[in-house]
Order: sequence, then structure tokens, then C-alpha cells
Amino acid sequence: MADDKSKTGKQDDERINVNQDYELRDWSKKFGITQDELRDAVRKVGTRAEDVRKQLKK
Repeated sequence: MADDKSKTGKQDDERINVNQDYELRDWSKKFGITQDELRDAVRKVGTRAEDVRKQLKK
């Protein structure tokens, strides 16, 4: 069953999916920012984690 949220598997280390609560929470914590700041950065540069990381350093 593909939509079984209890079987999330390994989080993608390359992409950030801000539509998944656990990813939003985990990536925000990893970057040390709020969830709103993460959403804003993803809106600006896309979902690639490296691009978001670079954006946050600006």
C-alpha cells in the first residue's frame, strides 16, 4: 500500500517535501530554522536540499 504513512522508509536526503509534516519538521530542525522559513526557502529555490542550504546561507 503506497499511501501507508506508517511505512515512510528513509527520508530522501536530496529533496525536501514541505507537504509532508515529518519532512518539514525534520528539515527545519536540521537547518535550525522555523517551518515557515523552510517553506519560504523552498518556494524561492526549489526542493533540492543543497539549493535550500545555499539560500539559507545568504
